[in-house]
Amino acid sequence: MERRNFIKQVGGFSTLAMVGGLTLPSFIGNQKRHITILHTNDTHSHIEPFKPNHNRYANRGGVARRATLIEQIRKENSNTLLLDAGDIFQGTPYFNYYEGELEFKLMSMLKYDVATIGNHDFDNSIDGLFKQLPNANFDFVSANYDFRNTVLDTHVKPYKIIFKDGIKIGIFGLGIELDGLVDKRMYKETKYLDPIEITKDITNRLKNEERCDLIICLSHLGYYYKNNPNKISDLNLAKITNNIDLIIGGHTHTFLPKPTIVKNLDGKNMLVNQVGAYGLNLGRIDFYFDEQNNKTSEGTTILV
Repeated sequence: MERRNFIKQVGGFSTLAMVGGLTLPSFIGNQKRHITILHTNDTHSHIEPFKPNHNRYANRGGVARRATLIEQIRKENSNTLLLDAGDIFQGTPYFNYYEGELEFKLMSMLKYDVATIGNHDFDNSIDGLFKQLPNANFDFVSANYDFRNTVLDTHVKPYKIIFKDGIKIGIFGLGIELDGLVDKRMYKETKYLDPIEITKDITNRLKNEERCDLIICLSHLGYYYKNNPNKISDLNLAKITNNIDLIIGGHTHTFLPKPTIVKNLDGKNMLVNQVGAYGLNLGRIDFYFDEQNNKTSEGTTILV
């Protein structure tokens, strides 16, 4: 009951894309529709490419290269979303000096749509994160962090709904347990809610009440824990829930050349993806919808 009340109280918020004053039915035609999802995770304040003499990632990464790739893909398909699965902060002197301002301003310039919150995003405390929110021209979602008694109350919603080409897309966020991982002084009165139960509730709402055609989870739970296989992870979450079409993950810095296909609770295929860390890669998932909104998908990881 507590988690249901929490979701209902803080609610979701929607963005309806309109062109030239056309309403939603005007978008819906008989042609197959194509939605592209681009995503990053665990960029950790890596603004510049790695140095030419780096032993593993020489000349790779950097926000400028990512921006060029994103611009090219948006030219190919204007119905593109750009998402991030958390740990935007911490890892280079840029964060130490600018405290997250630069990261959020650059993500805004790249026109990110939605992000979730990772554990390192509390490294300058919840107050430091709140201080930088005016620099983020995109929305944060987190369904299992209850921020009601913190400065982030009302600033982070459980989910967001976006329309692209008549397709209704629900995006919700999940965060890892902070206790034992982050100093409590950093996250203060933030309350952690069970991500599995929250997922069941929120995906039921997105599917059956909001009538979303595509449901995406931005997760900072971690891909999988080999030494602790029962720990909540993206793969475990995918298997014991339904309604999710795509989990975009973070936290474990797992590099997947293409999404993992998982059978959900109903025996249906769904996708789990994560693209390493440090802005070295850009994930891309393409969904195609027919006239009845039946969907197919394909995915890959692009080296930056």
